Amino acid sequence: MVRPGKKQQIPNLSEAIKETAWKQIAEFGAPALSLRAIARELKITAPAIYNYFPNRDQLVTALIVDAYTSLGDSQKAALENVSKKDGATRFSTLGIAYRDWAVTYPQRYQLIFGTPIPDYDAPEDTTLPASAWALLPLIQTVQLLYNEGRLRLEGFAKLSPKLKSMLEAWKQYTEGVTETEVLYLAYIVWCRVHGLVMLELGGQLPSFFTDPGEVFRREIATMVNQYISE
Repeated sequence: MVRPGKKQQIPNLSEAIKETAWKQIAEFGAPALSLRAIARELKITAPAIYNYFPNRDQLVTALIVDAYTSLGDSQKAALENVSKKDGATRFSTLGIAYRDWAVTYPQRYQLIFGTPIPDYDAPEDTTLPASAWALLPLIQTVQLLYNEGRLRLEGFAKLSPKLKSMLEAWKQYTEGVTETEVLYLAYIVWCRVHGLVMLELGGQLPSFFTDPGEVFRREIATMVNQYISE
């Protein structure tokens, strides 16, 4: 038992700080994140936190990277038992796993994809590679389908030079993905699933949609039919 006023020793303090930060975010929202409040919760001195995270922004950045890593890990794990020869199943499996992760970790999802935190600017050299890695399983699956000639791209408008240039800049984070059309389609797929997930997490779906998962699963099946040929 820790005596009143006595600071406790915590093994793996860095992880304890981040776990307490997630609890704060869940209760008060990310903009209210406070290093001093975390110190009080953990019964440690504020300087002890500063040894790990000198300021709030560095803690937020660490949480963002952890959230992207967790999402990417869940996406990779979802594909472990799905054959690379079954691109359509891999595609739909990733979609379902994406929502499952978001519903399980809503605070993490909202931190990386929700409303920006006032006065916080994410350092791109740290967060951009993490975000790209989280979506890499989807991108690689779309590339696999492209290589097999199974993507339906005939209805797509031609990429403008400006859009193509922006997509080319993305390739440095995609580990061998070569086609700009693949990156574009992966991005559009993400936009569609993200929209449904954000409506669900924000409680903004109509009340008669008592099972948002059913809506989501139909949209995934629709995208399979729309974008993937037999």
